[in-house]
Amino acid sequence: MDEIRTTFVPAEAEPPRERLAPQVAMMVRAFLASPQRNALVVLGIGLWAVVGATAFGQVELNAWNQPFYDALSRKDLSAFLYQLWIFAMIAGGLLVLNVAQAWLNQMTKLKLRHGLTDHLLDEWLAPRRAFRLTTAGEIGVNPDQRIHEDARHLVELSTDLGIGLFQASLLLLSFIGVLWFLSNGVTFVVLDHKFAVPGYMVWCALLYAGTASWFSWRVGRPLIRLNAERYGREAELRFGLVRVNDRIDVISLYAGEADEKERLLKDLDQVLAIMRRLVTGVTRLTWVTAGYGWFTIVAPIVVAAPGYFAGDLSLGGLMMAVGAFIQVQQALRWFVDNFSTIADWRATLLRVSSFRLALVGMDKLGDETSRIEVVEAKDDRITLDDLAIATASGCTRLSEAHVLVEPGDRVLIIGSPGAAKTDLFRAIAGLWPWGCGRISMPVSNGVMFVTQRPYIPPGALREALAYPFPASRFARDDFAKALGRLGLPYLSRDLDRVARWSKELSGDEQQKFAFARLLLHKPRWVLIDEAIDALNDDSREIVFDVFNAELADTAILNIGRADTERGFYSRVLHLLKDPEGPRLAPCACAGRAVPATRETADA
Repeated sequence: MDEIRTTFVPAEAEPPRERLAPQVAMMVRAFLASPQRNALVVLGIGLWAVVGATAFGQVELNAWNQPFYDALSRKDLSAFLYQLWIFAMIAGGLLVLNVAQAWLNQMTKLKLRHGLTDHLLDEWLAPRRAFRLTTAGEIGVNPDQRIHEDARHLVELSTDLGIGLFQASLLLLSFIGVLWFLSNGVTFVVLDHKFAVPGYMVWCALLYAGTASWFSWRVGRPLIRLNAERYGREAELRFGLVRVNDRIDVISLYAGEADEKERLLKDLDQVLAIMRRLVTGVTRLTWVTAGYGWFTIVAPIVVAAPGYFAGDLSLGGLMMAVGAFIQVQQALRWFVDNFSTIADWRATLLRVSSFRLALVGMDKLGDETSRIEVVEAKDDRITLDDLAIATASGCTRLSEAHVLVEPGDRVLIIGSPGAAKTDLFRAIAGLWPWGCGRISMPVSNGVMFVTQRPYIPPGALREALAYPFPASRFARDDFAKALGRLGLPYLSRDLDRVARWSKELSGDEQQKFAFARLLLHKPRWVLIDEAIDALNDDSREIVFDVFNAELADTAILNIGRADTERGFYSRVLHLLKDPEGPRLAPCACAGRAVPATRETADA
């Protein structure tokens, strides 16, 4: 039967929506800890030099406007041709710098992607963290989306926005002095009174860009939240598509394509609904950015016109002032032009940083719940003392307070549906720490685990059979012997073939493959979670025969259904509900409980 579990999310998993500084600090820490740090520093220095040289070239190009247009106004052909030669040299240098900047930009994205993804994988695949994240509600549903797509998008946006901001800042510093100097020669006449406003074109540019930036922020701010929500819904749709593709055989057998299509369309409707809201938001923002962009065509000429008509500026001086004004206002309008991208970056940063904070918070999950003590056995046996398993729905205990499993023992543990049998399996394996009591286990390399759904990694079949050890650890003939003994001799010819074996093998074949792996490794201890119950009668007979022959010295602790093979198990234990026992409580930093998805682990 299915059961609904309630798990608890530590406070760190809450999206820090209004706190940009901690999220940026996360990026900085990932950068400082990355093996790519030195390469990124070199690339950063290269970008700084190239962008600086580009800004200098653009200043020279703007200064070139005055002699060029003055030559045109004088109809001086020789000066005109000379200025064209000057333009060719400046433009050629800027072209080389543009190509260099493009290469450095792409290499920076590559190194940042490497560093950030490597950092997230380290945090995610720290011992026990990835498993605990699956109990953490929504934040743990699609870690693949956060590590792959969100990390890629964040790196690309961060690089483009960072370089763009730096370039805009340099241009502003380079041209604001030019614009100020040109403004000083302009006088205004009002009621026969002449006066000058020092740097008036600079103040016009600041007012112009500042007004547009304020309107952009006011109109575009909701895009941050909408983008974050969109990425979450996109992840749900992607998960649904992967799920259908993974089980399309069963779906087709039951003619369930129409039902699955309806479910996927519901997920798609959620995506489209948020996209419609995004369309409205982007449209509002476009009124500001596009309107600002069109007026910019004439704004610099309008601002500089008083000086030209008063005779304070020549045609060349006017064009130079217009060019400087355009550069200054383009630097200042960086925020306006990129607000939609900034909102996208902020939303992506929110997803990546909240994911990383949730990973760190997994170490504190269940802080207020007592922990099971797991120690390494000093002698060659498994000991379970006063073991109780705490879950959010209650507590279960073994029927015996002191359990001693000797080498060669056959122990069966049974329990009613919902008795947390799989959680007991996880606790003995060291994955589920919540509860009380003490578990004493032999050294880990002598213990193997058989889960309800066997894990067969992609790659060569020989390597999958040897997992988690390298295939070179075993004699080549042992692979074929193990497969043949478990009724899979036809797989021996495919030992070196690379494939997705979890797709090619049937459910019964996968279960027998898991026991063939046991036969190959010959462990001293085996912990089984209802895997024997999933076998058909003939396959179960083969497995029991293997345990009685080749693995006669192997101790078995099988968590499953009632004993149907009388005489195989030497001992039967029961899992019992304990209403007075410990329950999984939120950690000290947790703020709320989050319903987890339905699971059938304790069917």
